[in-house]
Amino acid sequence: MKIATYNVNGVNGRLDVLLQWLGEARPDAVVLQELKAPDNKFPAKQLEAAGYGAVWHGQKSWNGVAILARGKKPLLTRKGLPGDPEDDQSRYIEAVVDGIVLGGLYLPNGNPRPGPKFDYKLRWLSRLHAYAADLLDLGVPVILAGDFNVIPTDLDVYKPERWRDDALFHADVCDAFERLIAQGWTDAVRRLHPNERIYTFFDYFRNAFGRDAGLRLDHVLVSSDLAERLVRAKVDRHVRGWPHTSDHAPVWVELAEAAGKSDRNESVARAAGA
Repeated sequence: MKIATYNVNGVNGRLDVLLQWLGEARPDAVVLQELKAPDNKFPAKQLEAAGYGAVWHGQKSWNGVAILARGKKPLLTRKGLPGDPEDDQSRYIEAVVDGIVLGGLYLPNGNPRPGPKFDYKLRWLSRLHAYAADLLDLGVPVILAGDFNVIPTDLDVYKPERWRDDALFHADVCDAFERLIAQGWTDAVRRLHPNERIYTFFDYFRNAFGRDAGLRLDHVLVSSDLAERLVRAKVDRHVRGWPHTSDHAPVWVELAEAAGKSDRNESVARAAGA
């Protein structure tokens, strides 16, 4: 099973890029971020024509997340991250695909720091930490994937010294990410590529992609039972070089198949509260 995450940076404006990549990579499930479209403008028909069912949580001009599944519609279990009923930003969506609870997230950037945006990011991380623990307690296969807007370590940024005070790499953010991992999650890319410099984001400015001046912001975290099924993990870096593309590249992991996966969808969805 091939599961991907992709910050598309505008699902309608870059729909041609997304469709081209889906046709090339053929992932079984995808979480998307930065749709930048309200619910009624999500291109569900075009994605269905390309072979993908979808659930989505849109927002006009900003944010927005979605989950796609090849040949089927994901079984929606949640829209929105628990913990703050007044938070109306579309940053979390969850569905069951092939017996796996798949949480797609777009964590706040947090800049400028210090300030209210950074404070919101830390609160969001705290809410994610609490809810992620609840997901693990379900005892079912779970994946949290998306644009975390977190640079975990020096290995994940081209010039660490330039980013120490940025909200993406601040010590408080990195510590929160480490505490999240310590709950029992596995960073799939690092599990399979422990010492390799791998970037998923390249700014549009200063020829960042051409200079390989990147950041690893997009992560796939898997529960312990899925960690044992990890086969491959890769960044489709070449997609970042396509015309009119996102400043992020797709990231995907491949899992060895589990027996009876389709039969588990309903029971897993019930466990997840659908």
